[in-house]
Amino acid sequence: MEKHISVVIPNYNNALTIEKCLEAVFASQYKNYEVVVVDDKSQDNSVEIIRKFPCKLLYLGKHAGTSKARNVGAQNSSGEFIFFTDADCLLQPDTLSIVNKTLATLPPANIKGIVLGGTYTKIPYDKKFFSIFQSVFVNYSETRTDNPDYIAAHAMIISATAFNKSDGFPEVFLPIIEDVEFTHRLKRRGFKLVVNPEIQVQHIFNFTFLKSMRNAFRKTKYWVMYSLKNKDLLNDSGSASTELKTNVVFYFLNLLSIILWTILKNPVFLYILLILSMLNIVVNRRLLKIFFETKGILFGMQAFLFYTMLYPLPVGSGTIAGIINFFLKRF
Repeated sequence: MEKHISVVIPNYNNALTIEKCLEAVFASQYKNYEVVVVDDKSQDNSVEIIRKFPCKLLYLGKHAGTSKARNVGAQNSSGEFIFFTDADCLLQPDTLSIVNKTLATLPPANIKGIVLGGTYTKIPYDKKFFSIFQSVFVNYSETRTDNPDYIAAHAMIISATAFNKSDGFPEVFLPIIEDVEFTHRLKRRGFKLVVNPEIQVQHIFNFTFLKSMRNAFRKTKYWVMYSLKNKDLLNDSGSASTELKTNVVFYFLNLLSIILWTILKNPVFLYILLILSMLNIVVNRRLLKIFFETKGILFGMQAFLFYTMLYPLPVGSGTIAGIINFFLKRF
């Protein structure tokens, strides 16, 4: 039996993506669903685009953030289950059908105590290198374990009853990772987090090199601030994985080895560099394998070099910025 699902989408100045997002939702093979879009006081023409579609459109009186928009959307939905996604994400034709099938496999007695999650498709809407890198990285990070630390709101499903008792997404919080705080809070209350890798949405990144680096810096900065407060900075958590942290640490140790070799001309530092590089490959071998499997040897080599030689820079810098901000602002 098809469960009634409410697809809730927050929108803020997403004129470039919201039309594609809604076209994808309404192309669903699934029938028993509604679409609720909450506009967060957009200044562009995205509301005019949304009005072309048969969805429930709600308006916030002032710009209040994604969490507020999600909460208002959920509170004004009629579905038995709520599917949270973003205005730059495209549901696949079978996404809601897979959600329904997955819910049917869960124990009825426990279904209201479960947060179900999906992930990005490996190949994003835009086929640029940095977008594919990010989509593969997120897909791998969110599905590599059967015991997820959090569920991302680009593909999050929860029963309406459970959500209404949850206090919702945090409305006074950091500008991102509110979904991490939300599912961490529910997890502490006894909810079980479940990820089905087959539940997928296709993200529109349009990443250039600079956008990719800025995204890594910004996300790391706020993640570190939250993790310091939550006292779980070293946890193996989604995209903040032990693999990524190892990659960053080894990167800076390699830089130190190169500097010391340049100054002292002692070949032992070259051996250290080689050993650390090999260890890093071993630790990150599963992700590197996925890079090669996704788009072949050329992409695999490019992604491997970017991940190990450039990506650690914004992650490391974001870590330092997050630590400084945490102690200055006492977040």
